[in-house]
Amino acid sequence: MQNPYVDENEDHPIAERAQQPTPPPASTSYPYYQYRSGPQQPTAQNYNAAPGQLQPDTYPRTPVATAGGRGMRTGAIIALTVVLLVVFGTGLFAGWQFGRTNASTSSTSSTVASTLQPGNTSSVTIPPLTGNNIEAVREAVIAKVRPAVVQVNVTLQGGSAIGSGVIIDGRGYIVTNNHVVSGERSLEVVLYDGTRLTAQLVGVDPADDLAVIKVTPPKNGLTVLKLGDSSKLQVGQDVLAVGNPLGITQTVTNGIVSALGRSVSEGQGGATLPDAIQTDAPINPGNSGGALVDLQGNLVGIPTLTAIDPEFNTPASGVGFAIPSNRVALIVPQIINTGQVTHTGRAVLGVQVADVDASVAAQDNLSVDHGALIISLISGYPAASSGLQPGDVIVGIDNTPVNDTASLGDALVNKNPGDTVAVHIYRGSQQLTINVKLGELQASS
Repeated sequence: MQNPYVDENEDHPIAERAQQPTPPPASTSYPYYQYRSGPQQPTAQNYNAAPGQLQPDTYPRTPVATAGGRGMRTGAIIALTVVLLVVFGTGLFAGWQFGRTNASTSSTSSTVASTLQPGNTSSVTIPPLTGNNIEAVREAVIAKVRPAVVQVNVTLQGGSAIGSGVIIDGRGYIVTNNHVVSGERSLEVVLYDGTRLTAQLVGVDPADDLAVIKVTPPKNGLTVLKLGDSSKLQVGQDVLAVGNPLGITQTVTNGIVSALGRSVSEGQGGATLPDAIQTDAPINPGNSGGALVDLQGNLVGIPTLTAIDPEFNTPASGVGFAIPSNRVALIVPQIINTGQVTHTGRAVLGVQVADVDASVAAQDNLSVDHGALIISLISGYPAASSGLQPGDVIVGIDNTPVNDTASLGDALVNKNPGDTVAVHIYRGSQQLTINVKLGELQASS
């Protein structure tokens, strides 16, 4: 079957005109971002005079000695560099955008309860927050949380990397980012007390930039961090980020939830983070895979990305993103149980689309100069059997106008698999409304 994230219909005449450059079309106005695995300055060609960039926060992948004893410069930075875009909808890939992936809090909670096993119980009591004890609350949260946050040392073929991880199961299961462990030859986990344990990779979910690794618990057991309900977060709420920025272990930074529901896409071939949490808690290389916690000591997110100011090629102040804990609650139990993801929880329409503007409308003799032009329908997805056709221009989803691919993503981002949406289109000069029951995005094999 066709990969829904790749336009495989390159011989279509509309595709040839509407898909340049890739990614994304020249008509799109959302920012570009860059995917980096360390603090080295990215090359100029990756910036494209763009207004912003993101980097996953893995500590620099450093050289290791070869068998002959000669130092080898790692190619990890080059290998992991891809164009990122934050489109608070989706961008070029809007036609496949997921829903909010709430997976309903009750069903998600029951799944986690039946899968994740508790570890050691922390003796730390977090006092109720009052008007004048914020410092005491923070100190208690940190004391409770830090024993469950680990350093992840990754040995690669040509180097090494440092990231963070969170113990979420007493049997030794640890959640981290996929980009932290990508290309691993061996894994080592350093616990809060300095204990070093060999770890094994259980499974990964590249589409969500999540991975699960496992250690054999020591005799005294492991402290586990409880998953919170990220759907209950509020903008302005205090949060703490715990991890290993720049390899400086057990570092805590504090901030607030800056925004919710951000849809962060790494572009073609990269992960897409639904409902990402934006925070101003400082996030630096090495924080990836660590913990974003609320003031009750619950894990509410996995810090993953931070923005880069393209003017100075430096991290932007206070613009970081975390994978929400409810997404972790949906994905991680599947990896623990089967080693892979079988249920993505992402709503899918199943169309390949391009922006419509006045130029495209004139070239293709369209009767509307805005919207999302359907390039092709993806076999096996709902649009293919819905009555939609290549050449249709989507101008609305339910009561939400669609002016381009980004706004198509905005219209779909709050939908869930099984939802029926009214797709408003132009077919030539004819205006039609076609009801489509959204499907679920298939997990990558």
